[in-house]
Amino acid sequence: MPDWWWSVNMSTPRRLTQRKIAELANVSQSTVSLVVNNKEGSSARIPPETRERVLKVLQEHGYVADPAARSLAGVANKLIGVFTYEAAFPAETRDFYSELLTGVEAQAEILGYDLLMFTSAPVQDGRRELFHPTNRLRLADGCLLLGLEIESADLERLVSGDYPFVAVGRRDTQNVPYVGANYVDGVVQLVEKAWKLGHRKFLLLHRDTEAESVADRIRGFVRGMSEMDPSILRQTPISVAARTSQDLWSQVVSSGASVVFAEDPAHASLIYREAIKNSVDVPRELSIVTLADPSTLFENDPDFTRLSPPRQKLGAESLTLLAKILISGIPKNTADYQLLLPCELVSGKTLVAARV
Repeated sequence: MPDWWWSVNMSTPRRLTQRKIAELANVSQSTVSLVVNNKEGSSARIPPETRERVLKVLQEHGYVADPAARSLAGVANKLIGVFTYEAAFPAETRDFYSELLTGVEAQAEILGYDLLMFTSAPVQDGRRELFHPTNRLRLADGCLLLGLEIESADLERLVSGDYPFVAVGRRDTQNVPYVGANYVDGVVQLVEKAWKLGHRKFLLLHRDTEAESVADRIRGFVRGMSEMDPSILRQTPISVAARTSQDLWSQVVSSGASVVFAEDPAHASLIYREAIKNSVDVPRELSIVTLADPSTLFENDPDFTRLSPPRQKLGAESLTLLAKILISGIPKNTADYQLLLPCELVSGKTLVAARV
């Protein structure tokens, strides 16, 4: 059997073998192996007092399990991996990830799991490679995957490899367990709200990506406009947002819209600043709605009317789902392991009645 225990005393980093444990506890080495493995039913034939004696030796000498070796032997470590495709802590992504990770951390404490951030794979061109040679997924019992876009090939490989994981955010790839935000219904409600305020000229600007979260917001906008008036939908621009603030403003002006739905809060902020430069009053002359929570990088922005995804709850529920999979096994009916959470509609101050 491999040695699965080592001293945590940094001044004397000597290894404690199972033979030494057996000598100290006055038991056989096979007995120590059964106690250390602690697999279900494996130690049932060991007298309780003997098992306690072995555990006492381990505790008194301050030794902990080697997670890599235990994982290879199929022993749960109570370790959950967290993999982010984008770097989690730079300013441009901090607002997105901080709330999610706060929810994950709080739930991990409740469920008794430790978290392991997989950061060894380098971020290249804004992306981190899940199956990079330096990544060590198998150290964890299972993994949470976070990212705006997740490669379908990665998800398919995880599914076929029977590795327990949960994606944060809805995914189109088959048989993928996930917890996501219900953007579709939330956007429909915002469209209806703007419609009731008299707006008839809408513009939707979205990021240039095929990410499911962006596609869901577009789908919600189309459904909402269709329910209000299909003929107006056919004349309503749905466009990829321009790269510069001046070009963004040109898109707004050329559309003639009285209300702009900006999928990305950063675009809403840039449009607001351009409106000020051009002496356009927000919201009396132009209403702005954003479909996510604004970044703290733009502290002087108004209180945008917006869709607010429950990011902390997304993190917590994702970890809860992964814990369920670890206990019950990878599901046969994946639909039972796909959950969408409602978004909050924040009234804000940037959506008012349209000018007649």
